[in-house]
Amino acid sequence: MTLEFSERIQRIPVYPAAGGYAQQEPLVRLASNESPYPPLPAVREAIEHALGTLNRYPDPTNSILRARLSDRYGVPAPQIAIGNGSCDILLAAGEALLEPGAELVYAWPSFSVYPHLGAASGARAVTVPLDAEERHDLEAMLREITVATRLAIVCNPNNPTSTAIPLRRIADFLAEVPPHVGVILDEAYCEFNLLDDPDASIALLDGHPNLVLLRTFSKVHGLCGLRVGFALCGSESLPRALDQVRQPFFCNALAQAAAVEALAHQDAVEDRVARTVAERISVGERLGALGVDLAESQANFCWLSLGDDRDEDDVMEGLKARGVLVRGGGALGSEKPALRVTYGTPAENTRFLEALAEVL
Repeated sequence: MTLEFSERIQRIPVYPAAGGYAQQEPLVRLASNESPYPPLPAVREAIEHALGTLNRYPDPTNSILRARLSDRYGVPAPQIAIGNGSCDILLAAGEALLEPGAELVYAWPSFSVYPHLGAASGARAVTVPLDAEERHDLEAMLREITVATRLAIVCNPNNPTSTAIPLRRIADFLAEVPPHVGVILDEAYCEFNLLDDPDASIALLDGHPNLVLLRTFSKVHGLCGLRVGFALCGSESLPRALDQVRQPFFCNALAQAAAVEALAHQDAVEDRVARTVAERISVGERLGALGVDLAESQANFCWLSLGDDRDEDDVMEGLKARGVLVRGGGALGSEKPALRVTYGTPAENTRFLEALAEVL
């Protein structure tokens, strides 16, 4: 006799996590869009200070963190949701908004968690192909929104293709979306996007109570290992609904302490962005010299086209044999051979480029 699982378990895809985490030998890890820079010394001190409180539950309301975020972004604290990473907020939003008979709309390929929302809820997922430049086709997405649509997701910059669209086009898109449709603007990589000021999208919240700006401390702040994300919402209704469908204490005490301290160091954020952009330019030029086509990146990673005559798995295995881990496009929704490569330190990027030149 075997366990009988619910029907939805058969629908939910397995998240395509990168490999290599259990390997002990030195590797260049460019597969998960992580920051190559560790938490700041002051952030580590805040974590160490919080260690003495681990016999107590964390603040279930995340009050201090939400207050600091409110001060930083000018959004009222009741309109801010905290999560165990931004994925926690995404999945909870799906549970709160979606059900059988409802629809959600998102571009594809995009973030690998999005398919979980429809599969888990029983809602119909409507995927819209990216345009020829690997960007969101917002006009096509608008054409797919119906009276049954409950949620639309725009990933900007888009993961995995690294591309971004100007905020003015997103504003035009929001103006056409019916008010009954929740819109999540997933901005996990917004700090690296030079098309607009990263804070410019916050002004859209005033006119759109159905809008959610989804952000994270995992990327530019280098806190992937602690899992803390947040959402700036156009109204108080979504944060309340998220708390209704999630377990209590979803953001641990160390994550809260680290995020609060990280917010006090915006100068470090700007420095990390500057270093990443410098590597983005350098890597792009060197990839071009190798004859590799890549999308116009506005993130801390790039999206490489391998061409139809190359085997994606062979290239990945060749890089891995040389101590470099990247992500294959097939696992991320691409129908053509491609790689997603995180920008690392200058030394890591050079090692990747040398390995890629050998493999190609």
